[in-house]
Amino acid sequence: MTRPAVTESQPVVEMCDLTMQWGSRRVLDAVNLAMQPGERLAVVGPSGAGKSTVLRLLAGLQMPTEGELRLFGKRQSYLRLDQDNPPDVRLVFQNPALLASLTVGENVGFLLRKKGGLSDQEIAERVEACLEEVGLFDVADQYPGELSGGMQKRVSFARALIDDPQRSDQTMPLLLYDEPTAGLDPVASTRIEDLIVKTTTVARGCSVVVSHVRSTIERSAERVVMVYGGHFQWQGSVEEFRSSDNPFVEQFRTGSLRGPMQPAH
Repeated sequence: MTRPAVTESQPVVEMCDLTMQWGSRRVLDAVNLAMQPGERLAVVGPSGAGKSTVLRLLAGLQMPTEGELRLFGKRQSYLRLDQDNPPDVRLVFQNPALLASLTVGENVGFLLRKKGGLSDQEIAERVEACLEEVGLFDVADQYPGELSGGMQKRVSFARALIDDPQRSDQTMPLLLYDEPTAGLDPVASTRIEDLIVKTTTVARGCSVVVSHVRSTIERSAERVVMVYGGHFQWQGSVEEFRSSDNPFVEQFRTGSLRGPMQPAH
């Protein structure tokens, strides 16, 4: 089966009064969001605010308690593993999450081999092209343990780029990045931030970046959503994020201890 094409007028992501509740706590409380094709979004907020919950919902690892989530125009009613024709959503973990027993090439081409339909030569060519897009050459036969941490991270980006031959030219992937620059030095972070933009462009998709690193927010996204207290407290462009006097944004941006965001007692 082929996935439905995305038109310019159809949002890739729609959250409609979406609630995610754990026991009596509403991690997300009737939030609303729409993402357009080609858009790059950053989801920000303090630890425990619900940023990772947003990613897990988009990745199909959880279902909302109430409300509606639509991806590529289709309402999500089942977890991703239970869907016959799942949307093209690709998650790049904070940890590269590579299989140590497989070569780099086998890691990047894993899903293509699993699906079948392509020869080993065709898969190898697609894998090599994706590795070259992230600046890696002649590493397909190496194992993840032979690469540096930064190189492993880039392999995970190449894996997100790998093209499904069943995918229509009119469809696009939704790429999810979970704290992609956590623990990296500023120079390495800049490389990854540029790679997020490049990967999203090359894959002809749109992206959601969860991060608390200001440079990552400002370099890899076009729009920002601030999450706190179960609500999307603010949404706006990166330019607006840099100068907004919204108290949530201002406290997050400056790292101030004074403001509406306080640790739970």
